[in-house]
Amino acid sequence: MRVLVTGGAGFIGSHLVDRLLADGHEVHVVDDLSSGSRDNLLEAARSDRFRLHELDIRDPALIGLMAELQPEVVCHLAAQISVRKSVTDPAHDARLNVEGTAAVLHAAHEGRTRKVVFASSVAVYGRPATIPVPGDAATDPRSPYAASKLSGEIYLATFRALYGIEYTTLVLSNVYGPRQSPEGEAGVVAIFTDALLNGTPTVLYGDGTQTRDYVYVGDVVDGFVKACGSEGNGRRFNLGTGIQTTDRRLHSLIADAAGAQDKPGFAPPRVGDLPAMAVDPVPAHDGLGWQPRTDLSTGIKQTVEWAASRRVK
Repeated sequence: MRVLVTGGAGFIGSHLVDRLLADGHEVHVVDDLSSGSRDNLLEAARSDRFRLHELDIRDPALIGLMAELQPEVVCHLAAQISVRKSVTDPAHDARLNVEGTAAVLHAAHEGRTRKVVFASSVAVYGRPATIPVPGDAATDPRSPYAASKLSGEIYLATFRALYGIEYTTLVLSNVYGPRQSPEGEAGVVAIFTDALLNGTPTVLYGDGTQTRDYVYVGDVVDGFVKACGSEGNGRRFNLGTGIQTTDRRLHSLIADAAGAQDKPGFAPPRVGDLPAMAVDPVPAHDGLGWQPRTDLSTGIKQTVEWAASRRVK
């Protein structure tokens, strides 16, 4: 199968590329490398079934590329992922996440793509009434980023109605693992890991009881692979564990794996931060045959070991 991955040089995308190649598929990556890295694709570049197209997803050249390649499936992961940046510059967020998604879908239509697998975010749920959040929960976007991700889901439904392009939306919980950048706000596991390995201070916002649902990148990739092979049904599936982990517990696990002192600093809660979040993965099991397999302790150890090996180099 020929698969095109937008954002394939990024954290999650590059792991997906490696898995698709390992499964025998032909993989094309579209990435402008503004946040992704060629280093993430070093293993993939050894394959004659891989090609990187250094291109902004909004570039009109994407239409011609898709028409030429005619990928059977498009996995759309390219995005602006910072909630805070979306608040300070909502127009920039919309250009990348709304205009960009519309451009990808238009190009997919021109390329006769059968199916699109879209990476959405738990941010679309806002402040959910129930935790873990069911897949059919009402959406309540409370940031421009959340609104742009929800807009992408609406565009998918629109293009299905117009052209019959099938799709599956995967709502990602807090994904962590090797290759995640410690820069920015999105990867708290990477941020804590980098700081604890380097002996620099760490900070918890609030009293450390805020909870999140952490899911290992390898498990998320498995969800994408299963979605690629399933029939497109226009459904949304949560990829998470359903388990709430406090910030304090997360910090302790990372400190233990890094052999560092578990003594974070504390700062006032940040405006807009949710007190709790976890998503229900059962519908993904029923609909895709997916379930998370990596427990948090194991995933943290693997992540810290990878980060430590990078420091040695």
